Formats: sequence, C-alpha cells, structure tokens
Amino acid sequence: MRSRLAACAVLAAFCAASASAQRYPEKLVRMIVPFTAGGGSDTVGRAVAKHMSERFSQPVVVENRVGAAGSIGAELAARAPADGYTILLGSTSELTQYPVVNPKVRYDPVRDFVPVSLVGNIPLVLVVHPSLPASTVADLLRLARARPGEIQFGSAGVGATTHLAVEHFILLTKVKLTHVPYRGSVQASTDLVAGHIQMAIPTLPSAVGYIHSGRLKALAVTTEKRVPVLPRVPTMQEAGVKGYVNVLWGGILAPRGTPDAIVKRLQAEVAAAVESAEVRKAFEANGVIPQASTPDAFAAFIRSELEKWTRVVKEAGVTP
Repeated sequence: MRSRLAACAVLAAFCAASASAQRYPEKLVRMIVPFTAGGGSDTVGRAVAKHMSERFSQPVVVENRVGAAGSIGAELAARAPADGYTILLGSTSELTQYPVVNPKVRYDPVRDFVPVSLVGNIPLVLVVHPSLPASTVADLLRLARARPGEIQFGSAGVGATTHLAVEHFILLTKVKLTHVPYRGSVQASTDLVAGHIQMAIPTLPSAVGYIHSGRLKALAVTTEKRVPVLPRVPTMQEAGVKGYVNVLWGGILAPRGTPDAIVKRLQAEVAAAVESAEVRKAFEANGVIPQASTPDAFAAFIRSELEKWTRVVKEAGVTP
C-alpha cells in the first residue's frame, strides 16, 4: 500500500510539474545580467529580453548584479529556484574564466546550470587614449617595450574577459603592462576616456560610441574577421598578433533542475529572438554577431572554453 501511495505521489508531482511547464510563463521572468548597464552583455540582454517579453506576454526584466567578474550574478542565478523564472545571461567571464582564476567561487559553471542557448558573440576592441602616441598595434608594442610597465590597462575586474583578453595579448607579444581593475567595463572605459589609464580591450558595444566620437583610438578588433561597424580597423591577426582571437560570447542558462519542457520553451524563444529583424538590427548596430544553438551544443562549447582559458590563466599566472 505504501509503495502504491508513493508511486501515486510521484505521478501527481510529475503531472503538476508538466502542467506548470505547459502554462509557463505565468508571471515575470528575471534575466540576471552580471555586468553593468550599458556594457556589452547588458546591450545583448536587453534586446533579447524585450523580444521575449512580447512573445511571452509576460515581462522579462533585466536585473544587473555586478561584481567579481560576473561571479556575483552567476552565483545568484545558480541558487535561484529551478522554475524558469530566473535565468542568467551567462558569458565567457563568469562561466569559463573567473572560475579558473578563483576556484573558490561558490558555484560550478558546469554542474549548477542548464545551458539553454548561445545568443551571440560580442567582439572586443583594443583601444587607447588619443594622447598615447600609438596609431597601430605595432606602435603600441614599440612604446610598451620602450616603457615596460608604464602603460596601464583597465578591465572589468581580475579574471574578467576584458582582463584575460589583455593577459592573452601580453603572452603573445611578450610586453609588460600594468593592470588596473574596475567593477565593470563601463567604469574602465570612462577612466580611459578621461586619460587616467592608457589602454584597454573592452567589449565593442561599450567602446564604439567613444571610438566614433574620437575620444578613443581603435587599433584592432579581436575577431577572426573585421566587424562591419568598424570596417577600417584591422583584426589582431592582421595587425601582427598571430593566433589572437577572443570574443565575449553570451548565452542563456537556467538553474540546474529546471524542467526540460521549460528549457525547450526558453530555447525556442531565445532562438526566435536571435533570428528576429529587430534584435539583429540592435546587435549589428553594436557589432554583436548573433548566434543561437541547441542546449547540448552550448554545453559542449562551455566545456571547450573552460579548457582554453585554463591554459591561458595558468600560463599568465593570474590569481585573484
């Protein structure tokens, strides 16, 4: 009798969960973006959230939870109820870089999340303050070798993409630069524009306005090919830094244990958003390259990125 009651209870719970998944979403969905408003991840998140809100007939609200290279927001998402009402716009930084730099983070990027779909790749761009006498990457390298350690670069924090992108640059070029960490790319770009630091490799969306206005000089983009929004700016490889390709990718994840039916619904809506003309227009205006994926493909991609950045962090000797 007890076994029958237990079986009935399990069946009832399964039916209730299935019915809830079919009705999903019935209320506001929170999208955690673990970086500051106005940065590359935020630009991507808000474009996707707006489209999803219209499709869901329920608001999808971006919540910026910043700090520790995105790990604060990632931890919050990992500990949220696995019901589909809290999702994470995860990225290279808090999923495959900072956990390698700081193994004490209180979440596991593989174990604690269910990958839903990639959203897009955000190019980075090597920029310098106009007062720095460098108009090309070659100029910058000559200057850095003549003044080792004097050129300061900013980032969104130790272990963030904008930090490790420069560490990778240093590894390949053998120059010495001094790191100045900030709480986000926006703050780093602001100080760079003010001339308090001399260079950075921020996300393109956070820097493109300053570049077009002449307040920053763009020396190279970090993608394999040139980006349409900066057609005259060479890639790092074209500029002589062979083997250098880095982007800040972004994708939607849910807490581990989120029902499969809800994950499938989220994946379908994220893919629809990425394919929509409105989102693609917003992405292209900021140099973002749209890219959706299946959950399995996204999971495999995260594992491959973890392997890559584990090597870079070890070689660069980066610590928290």
